[in-house]
Amino acid sequence: MRTPLAIGLATAALLAGPGIAETTPVADTMPKRVGACATTVITAIGTRFGDTLVRPKSKDADDGTGVVLKNGVYGVSYQFVPEVANARVGDPVRTCLVSVPKGCPEGDDRGKVYTTTNLRTQESWTLADSQHLCGGA
Repeated sequence: MRTPLAIGLATAALLAGPGIAETTPVADTMPKRVGACATTVITAIGTRFGDTLVRPKSKDADDGTGVVLKNGVYGVSYQFVPEVANARVGDPVRTCLVSVPKGCPEGDDRGKVYTTTNLRTQESWTLADSQHLCGGA
């Protein structure tokens, strides 16, 4: 899910600061425009099924990754994401909206992609807000 374009846009937004990327210091605000960012905290970390996130012992046993932020941003992956595993509930993060799907059926807003940087560990991850894009399963 990490495309060079998404990573590049997110990196540019994070490095540019408030002059280019809109910064919202309120933890309850979700970024709504591509390039907008918000500072918030992690409220939950687990697998995409809600179980405890642990490094899988084999590729076949990977239950993926899920992370929830206080501002309502949810990130999910079918793969284990070590940067999320290194995070803790309560860690401050900066999350930026890097892409929004186009041509979605009315009312189906799945598929937004966010890059989040943990301000404690300085590690970042890029995850979609759903396991499927809009119009998918």
